[in-house]
Amino acid sequence: QVRLVESGGGLVQAGGSLRLSCVTSGNTISIQDMAWYRQAPEKQRDMVAVVGPTGSTHYADSVKGRFTISRDNAKNTLYLQMNNLKPEDTAVYYCAARPFLIGWESGYWGQGTQVTVSS
Repeated sequence: QVRLVESGGGLVQAGGSLRLSCVTSGNTISIQDMAWYRQAPEKQRDMVAVVGPTGSTHYADSVKGRFTISRDNAKNTLYLQMNNLKPEDTAVYYCAARPFLIGWESGYWGQGTQVTVSS
């Protein structure tokens, strides 16, 4: 089993920045990919950014150029640097991890951290 614990959420004004962190513990050697998802009220949960084991990244179009995902394997920590935040970025942000050949829904998830961007 793998445990994920997010931190770093909060309230920020539009144009501001936040850095989310996700510390992993347990059987972390099994983890292949890691990602950040978000879910706004009454909306589905969407992928924000993904990082592979060697650092390759993929971003949702809505956050390209503003968000940066990174992972520190030595510290078992995933990060999401969020700059130029917009009110539409308001959501609960979830850290996720999956082993090789396992889908995200069957992987490991954190409890979520709230990000609120005021206009």
